[in-house]
Amino acid sequence: MRVIGLMSGTSYDAIDAAAADLRIEDGQLVLTPLGLLSQSYPPELQAELTASLPPATTTLEQVCRLDTGIGQAFAAVAVQAVEQLCGGHADLIVSHGQTAFHWVDEGKVRGTLQLGQPAWIAEATGTAVVSDLRTRDVAAGGQGAPLVSIVDVLWLRGRPGAPVALNLGGIANITVVPAVDDPIAFDTGPANALIDAVVREVTAGELTFDADGVMAGRGQIHPELFDRLLAEPYYARPAPKSTGKELFHLGYLAEAMTGLPPVEPDDLVATVTALTARTVADAVRAHGGTEVIAAGGGIRNPVLMHLLAEELRGVPLLATDELGMPSAAKEAYAFAVLGFLTVNGLGGTVPSCTGARHTSVLGSITPGAGPLPVSPRPKWAPVGLRLDPGVV
Repeated sequence: MRVIGLMSGTSYDAIDAAAADLRIEDGQLVLTPLGLLSQSYPPELQAELTASLPPATTTLEQVCRLDTGIGQAFAAVAVQAVEQLCGGHADLIVSHGQTAFHWVDEGKVRGTLQLGQPAWIAEATGTAVVSDLRTRDVAAGGQGAPLVSIVDVLWLRGRPGAPVALNLGGIANITVVPAVDDPIAFDTGPANALIDAVVREVTAGELTFDADGVMAGRGQIHPELFDRLLAEPYYARPAPKSTGKELFHLGYLAEAMTGLPPVEPDDLVATVTALTARTVADAVRAHGGTEVIAAGGGIRNPVLMHLLAEELRGVPLLATDELGMPSAAKEAYAFAVLGFLTVNGLGGTVPSCTGARHTSVLGSITPGAGPLPVSPRPKWAPVGLRLDPGVV
């Protein structure tokens, strides 16, 4: 089955589309990459989204406008992906949408909202769309995150020790796959969320992220601010757990700086970059990780990766590319897999990773112009993921 995964993470800087041929063969889920394309959000839409996200207040009119605008933006990328990556035909499109709010109350997720109306994608492409993948897991008592954990578990199961899949997006999350015990996954805390927010603020919007870690590299870690940030109670909560920009935003940082003398812009960036490295490494060590296999935009920040390697104290750190999974496309491929599992009637979650009572078939299906893409339901769920050579 030829499937396109559409993804925009908590950094909301671009919409990624990854296409893959997917099949189940001898108990393995086989993924053949067909390629990736990425498009930035239209500037006006991105500005409207930025102005509406927590801790800002918004209106139902703005929510409706965003749901439509994001859906149309995803549809435009989907049309490109069908033509450029799939030769004009895809069997299924899977859209994560854009997370607008993740409702966490005393450690329990009460709801989660991803915007980007899938009808626009189905109408533009004529292809069925699986969307709204997180809510079913929340309804089953789970965190709704990290949903990519099932892909990590299938892919890394069987590697020696306790491999850890790390995603450095707006929020950092890990999946730990020990040889004997149940896998576990959770958000470790901020990755790019605070870094990007600080860079936008101190450059008055001239820069949106710390390209090549230049600002962090020039700065010095502010010890007192660093200690205050590390005291955040979220880090001590047991997994499964999840978080987002509802917690980690500029207002949160400003509160932590109360009573401190002014901090130089580069020092601020250096401090929140070091915070990401420390909190990820603490989480890896706490769960006995023996290697870290990283993806996400944060791996392109050499200062962050250097700090993380130091904090890991000898635990090997490598990119998913080194194991054949294109790091820039990993999450989009993961959502393609989730949609494939959905139309095959297979669960898309690992309960020990999300905290749900049971695994669930995820998402809602919006029909395309033709019949739904169905195939004979496999007798057994796949027990592993194999990557076939493809376009990477």
